Amino acid sequence: MGKKPKVKRAVALRYKAGEDSAPKITAKGKGTVAEKIIELAREAGVPIKEQADLVEVLSKLDLNSEIPPETYVVVAQILAWVYEVNKKAGK
Repeated sequence: MGKKPKVKRAVALRYKAGEDSAPKITAKGKGTVAEKIIELAREAGVPIKEQADLVEVLSKLDLNSEIPPETYVVVAQILAWVYEVNKKAGK
């Protein structure tokens, strides 16, 4: 028996310091919806980081909900990476 092909998943986060108490889920989807989220992010110059385990957890949450505390460390590392990428790009 062959393995099922993996379905692409994507979750988009937003964090505004001073406004949000924690990052929020702004978009999520799988298959063609995930591909569209990724495409729009690329077009907007938003850095994309693959983290399958995190996407698995966050994709179960509702849109506009804050991420759970158990994901803070991983998301903080990703946000630090995003800030560094943006800094190097002059954003």
